[in-house]
Amino acid sequence: MRVALAQINATVGAVRGNRARLEEAYAEARAAGADLVAAPELALSGYPPRDLAERPAFVSACEEQLEVLAAITSDGGGLLVGTMEAASPDSVGKGVYNGAALLAEGRVVARFRKSLLPTYDVFDEARYFQPADPDTVVPVTFQGVRLGVTICEDVWNDADFWPHRMYDFDPAQRLVDLGVDVIVNLSASPFHLGKQDLRRRMLTTLAASAGVPVLHCNLVGGNDDLVFDGASFAVWPDGGVRGRAPAFVEALTTIDLDAPGLPEEPPMPSCAEEAAVDAITLGVRDYFAKCGFSKAVIGLSGGIDSALTAALAVRALGADAVTGITMPSRYSSDGSVDDSRDLARNLGIDVHTVAIEPVHTAMTKLLGGLWEGPTTGITDQNIQARVRGNILMAWSNRNGALVLSTGNKSELAVGYCTLYGDMAGGLAVISDLPKTFVYRVACWLNRDGEVIPEPTITKPPSAELAPDQKDTDSLPEYDVLDAILAGYLEEGRSLAELRASGVADSATVDRVVRLVDRNEYKRRQAAPGIRVTCKAFGPGRRFPVAARLEHHPFED
Repeated sequence: MRVALAQINATVGAVRGNRARLEEAYAEARAAGADLVAAPELALSGYPPRDLAERPAFVSACEEQLEVLAAITSDGGGLLVGTMEAASPDSVGKGVYNGAALLAEGRVVARFRKSLLPTYDVFDEARYFQPADPDTVVPVTFQGVRLGVTICEDVWNDADFWPHRMYDFDPAQRLVDLGVDVIVNLSASPFHLGKQDLRRRMLTTLAASAGVPVLHCNLVGGNDDLVFDGASFAVWPDGGVRGRAPAFVEALTTIDLDAPGLPEEPPMPSCAEEAAVDAITLGVRDYFAKCGFSKAVIGLSGGIDSALTAALAVRALGADAVTGITMPSRYSSDGSVDDSRDLARNLGIDVHTVAIEPVHTAMTKLLGGLWEGPTTGITDQNIQARVRGNILMAWSNRNGALVLSTGNKSELAVGYCTLYGDMAGGLAVISDLPKTFVYRVACWLNRDGEVIPEPTITKPPSAELAPDQKDTDSLPEYDVLDAILAGYLEEGRSLAELRASGVADSATVDRVVRLVDRNEYKRRQAAPGIRVTCKAFGPGRRFPVAARLEHHPFED
């Protein structure tokens, strides 16, 4: 039997549009000789549907479109597709399953339900779905082949791979015990750096222990903060990958179960920088397309963050869709304005200059009536940032362009950003890239020629909101800061562990951890960002704003 993995880009809520895309993929796969076409988890509804799953009308719409979709299988083929399914009215639980259906002979011939509902990191499936009854987890025979159908998390509980298991039930093992010829996994597994390698190692272990091939069909596309990278593949018990799909694009990959061919290496980005660029490019492009935006505007400071944001926006949207505005202040260097113009020339985007000195002067004069003495320090710096935010939002309102905020993860972590100033915007493009990684990505973009001007990369980073200002006036060196943040945010290390690690002196560690904890309120008001690391700010990291973390024994 020939199975096609239809790695499609589904839009959350667009049930009719997703059905049409599935019909196209099915027709293409059948023309290529596929007997069975497998589509990703919740391909009909889009993933993650979040509170849409609580709307009966939406669940009914999925069922109606599933019936329409089934008609295309009257040609003798089969389509295995992820969809939501309403539970029987007398059942106990949430009333909706994260399920799948096997369509054949022009009808629904079998149903499958997800057993393991993740509630960690970015996942909150137990909020919406009820799990499958273990007794209903059984194989189904299609064209003489016994299929073990699993949905995403159902294969993430292998005792041979995980030192600590999250669940006491293993759906994949149950299917193997009941006898299957192949395990098919319909997935919506979101991307983060290292995730592709993790999936491959995990499913290679499963195929070896199960003694049958494992076919993994993953969703592709950006939905809000999440990017789904696709990278679908099939792995045999000998560890060889026989079918593969590229990452970050729609693809159709056909595997012959009877003659799978020679083992091959699944395609991987050449480095972490390339993977991050591909993920953000897809995330930005889909955020615009799925939200109905067509133009972007970016404040260009001459610094590395705004330069990288602009470069990635152009990759995603095209130069004609991106506008830069440089807004020099009395503290801006001539080089910063020149660097912004050089960047715009390299990218082929329009750039406008609006000096903020007159507005800044007027604001300080106006505020002088509220207090004695000059307006200085952080107050004066934030006034400048908020003037710039107003200019960008005015351009947005006038031209219908989405403002892209330019802050990186390091700044957002410690609150080195201004609410309603540089944080203004509808999408935070690089908010999950640590500052040191921002530089690495910029250098990668310049590998074949200058995209980001060299002075932008080599000059000391500065907000240029005060005379001769440098970021290091307020923060540790970024390599030190990012090392502390990686330990605290991504590795979950305690204050004591960070102090003992020697990454920095105890006073610096304490100060950084304090800043992270005290700036949760800013992150709550930040624009959504695109997840790249294993622990991004957003739905996957939920901490209280009003809290006193007494487990941090700071020594004042």
